[in-house]
Amino acid sequence: MLLALVALLGAFSFGLGFVVMIAAMVAVWVLPPWRRFAKIGATFGAFLLLTVGAGLGGQLDESGTKQPDAKAREDGKLNAEPMSSPTPAKVAKAADYTGKPLNEAEKSAHSAGFTTGHHDAAEDDRSIIMRSGWTVCFQEADTTAKSIGFAAVKSDEPCPEKDGGPLPWPKMPEVVGATYNTAAKDLKQAGIDLDSITLDDVYLDIDTPTAEEAAEDGNEWRVCFQSPDKGTKVTSTTTVSLDLGRWTDVDLVQDCPKAKDTTYKIPANDPEYESDNSTSEENGSTGSGSSSSSGGSTGGGSVGTVHPGSFCSPHGATGVTKAGTRMVCGPGSDGRNRWRSS
Repeated sequence: MLLALVALLGAFSFGLGFVVMIAAMVAVWVLPPWRRFAKIGATFGAFLLLTVGAGLGGQLDESGTKQPDAKAREDGKLNAEPMSSPTPAKVAKAADYTGKPLNEAEKSAHSAGFTTGHHDAAEDDRSIIMRSGWTVCFQEADTTAKSIGFAAVKSDEPCPEKDGGPLPWPKMPEVVGATYNTAAKDLKQAGIDLDSITLDDVYLDIDTPTAEEAAEDGNEWRVCFQSPDKGTKVTSTTTVSLDLGRWTDVDLVQDCPKAKDTTYKIPANDPEYESDNSTSEENGSTGSGSSSSSGGSTGGGSVGTVHPGSFCSPHGATGVTKAGTRMVCGPGSDGRNRWRSS
């Protein structure tokens, strides 16, 4: 019984089976009156039973341990969450500084931790000295190296279409002969700033209108001369000027003079006008008994040949121009009597 117990206990616990085997050997050699060969055989059999029992116990332990491990692995496969790739470190994105003064763009970029560089965005590759006088057109950022390269032009210059390209300066359109309103529209469409245009009058006796005055009566003012000529590039240093003449429906002459500042719109304003009158008076009709050019008359009625726009008297007097146009003496725009078409 003890020998069978050794095998059984060895199957579950090698240590416990070994202790029981020792006890069985002591009992075999001490208590029963066994022969010597029987005792030796019993001792050998006990070792054999212990070894067999331990082997069986090992298989049981192995199968018992393997099953939970296999189950754990299977459960691990089922319950394991997919491993996510490590989140890359966030890379600082450069702000958009285009359109800002170069010095402000560089200051903001430095505050964001970027190093900066700059160059001329135009094809001339000019040196940048006063960064406050330049505007950013393009930028190229390296977020890994945390650096930004700025391409800029002078603040009064347009940006090229691409970095290193020519400056797209506007070209002067042809506006001679057009009304001021039409000319202003064409200039604006060409990209020329109307505030930078200089206005002048073509006559010596007419005051130059302001831009507001010219715009208010834009259909009465016409462009007689322009500078620069059509097709000329208008850069930041180009002076654009328009020489205007103004005519209303009552004006007989509505053509530009041959050159600006060479004649008077109202002939009576010409300092040499009186000398011309003397000739006209000598050639005038003696029967009328009146001054032909001055437009003056003491007797009223027809006064002969007169000059359009010149002062006249009395009110209601009539006359004709050299071209044969009938004129009447009436109040002009300044309230004074002038010769007007009847």
